[in-house]
Amino acid sequence: MTTRLDPRPSVQDAGTTTARLPGALDLDLPGGGTGESGETSPTATAERAGLLRIAQGAAGSLAVAIEVARGAGARVPLPGGGGTARRWEFLAGLAAADLSVAKVVEAHLDALAILAEARASGWLGDEAAVTSAVGADAWGVFAAEGRGVSAHAAWTADGWRLSGIKPWCSAAAALDRALVTARTPSGPGLFAVDLQAEGVVAQPDAWYARGLVEVGSGPVELHDVPGIPVGEPGWYVQRDGMAWGGMGVAACWFGGAVGVARRLWQAAAERAPDDVALMHLAAVDAALDLTRTRLAVAAAQVDAGTATRLPGRLVAQRVRAASARCVDEVLTRVGHGLGPGPLALDEEHARRVADLQLYVRQHHAERDEVATGRLLLELDGAPW
Repeated sequence: MTTRLDPRPSVQDAGTTTARLPGALDLDLPGGGTGESGETSPTATAERAGLLRIAQGAAGSLAVAIEVARGAGARVPLPGGGGTARRWEFLAGLAAADLSVAKVVEAHLDALAILAEARASGWLGDEAAVTSAVGADAWGVFAAEGRGVSAHAAWTADGWRLSGIKPWCSAAAALDRALVTARTPSGPGLFAVDLQAEGVVAQPDAWYARGLVEVGSGPVELHDVPGIPVGEPGWYVQRDGMAWGGMGVAACWFGGAVGVARRLWQAAAERAPDDVALMHLAAVDAALDLTRTRLAVAAAQVDAGTATRLPGRLVAQRVRAASARCVDEVLTRVGHGLGPGPLALDEEHARRVADLQLYVRQHHAERDEVATGRLLLELDGAPW
């Protein structure tokens, strides 16, 4: 039996610690506000702070990541409801503390947001069965496609059944449930799947990465596994939340960059820096501040209802590109500024760099730039 990590004891010292992190992780804009409700209560704020403190001591532990995910669901606002900045701040804060925790929690929160969006749209099959699993279970989202492998869903006398192979299934062996994409006769579908069901076979031995070591993202085999439909075919990729979730990942990349950058600042604070070190420090500060501002503006756009349809997809592409470039800049500058020592002799820094290098590759670099170029040409007029 797994012991649950309860963030509530953190309420006792909430007077000195909040779920808001200072400096680069603050996504508030001047004059901005929040229309969110319960998630801004003192209790929810203090409990988010408690989860952040738990993440700071995770050291890449998958068990800790799962328990933080379970604790975060009811304490983090959904995107688009006035609290998007708070949501992304929390994800960035987790990533600055531990990227393994952030990766698991981001997927869990994204799954809950997708289910809420489907419920609001009237597209959640067997709502009672899914809703009963939302509160206590740890969720993932398995939507990646891979060359030569695929999953298919077929309607049978026993309901929808999934078979095939899904690649890139993060932490599949440790999660309770996942939203899984699969091909149907009517197009790509999304299904809620019990990962403990007979016929689900994770392949953790296929994971050789040196980053995000415990968050194995190997393939999962599905053998006639029951699935509950979430949305009609094609709904998953057409909804506005697809773009919003992609920006949540970008917030994690940004937070990971902040975590790496803090090591450079620490070194400069401990020993009088030369001009080259000051140059790297300034360049890192500029990259982080620009990305923080871009995330803050995007959060305001999401909450204002202007990041929808084509404009929303374009906002997401820009934010993800900005965050990915920021990560590249920070990794390069910090590497040049610190040299090989911390990468070889500082376990936390070495793990953080390896985690971030792998995580940011969810951005498809030049291929995503091509996609952005196509979106720009779909606009009615010049975008600038």
